[in-house]
Amino acid sequence: MNKKTTFDQVRAEQLKYNAKRASGYREQALKLFPHICGRCAREFAGKNLSELTVHHVDHNHDNNPPDGSNWELLCLYCHDEEHSKFENLVRYGSRKESNQAPATHNPFADLKEKMDQKK
Repeated sequence: MNKKTTFDQVRAEQLKYNAKRASGYREQALKLFPHICGRCAREFAGKNLSELTVHHVDHNHDNNPPDGSNWELLCLYCHDEEHSKFENLVRYGSRKESNQAPATHNPFADLKEKMDQKK
């Protein structure tokens, strides 16, 4: 079997699975909540309703309680921002948890002496 064909098949199956899974909770969320972004309060209707996404508060796409307690509707831009914040939290940790001491090294402390030596 060709690698390209295998990749294309796997990708197509994954996209189909994602669409099927999303259609279920998306439809539920759109019935439960007003069509307003939970962050910027932009309203959605008609054609632009497709720009309103379902965000999983705990970032677990398999956690879909029927009461919608793990969902919030966000516009595309706010949804991207929310995931960027989450990625930064995973990558760098929380600022609240930081016990790192501030830097004390001063690279310019003896600059005048060094400049005087070169003269």
